[in-house]
Amino acid sequence: MKTDTESTPNSMLHLDQQMCFALYSANLALHKVYRKLLGQLDLTYPQYLVMLVLWQRDEVTVSEIGDKLFLDSATLTPLLKRLETAGFLLRRRAKADERQVIITLTDTGRQLRDKAKEIPEAILCATECELSEMVTLKQQLESLRANLKDKA
Repeated sequence: MKTDTESTPNSMLHLDQQMCFALYSANLALHKVYRKLLGQLDLTYPQYLVMLVLWQRDEVTVSEIGDKLFLDSATLTPLLKRLETAGFLLRRRAKADERQVIITLTDTGRQLRDKAKEIPEAILCATECELSEMVTLKQQLESLRANLKDKA
């Protein structure tokens, strides 16, 4: 009798052989850590990603945020509305092209950056990895994303 871990022609269909499941389950675990940390800032993980874009460069268009985060405007619009309702940002139409919406941080949104400064270190600590390991892993994931991007 063969066990699940023995090599068979179908072993590539075992869950523990799937790279996608390793990424998925690691992502679930990482999001649990982020949820705990971001709860203190009243942000969800997708909202945090938007704020990271804005903390890096204020006054950007919705499409620029979407390009950075690989999200479409239909996904971004509700996120941006909730962040605006929370007082973290403002949305306004561009004067030159009213089809574009410009996103700007409020003072409250800028102040939130100071509260969020500890998150990256807390995440690094939670991984129990060395910084160099995390840098390498990040680079590998970015390479994987680039390789897969045009194949979807």
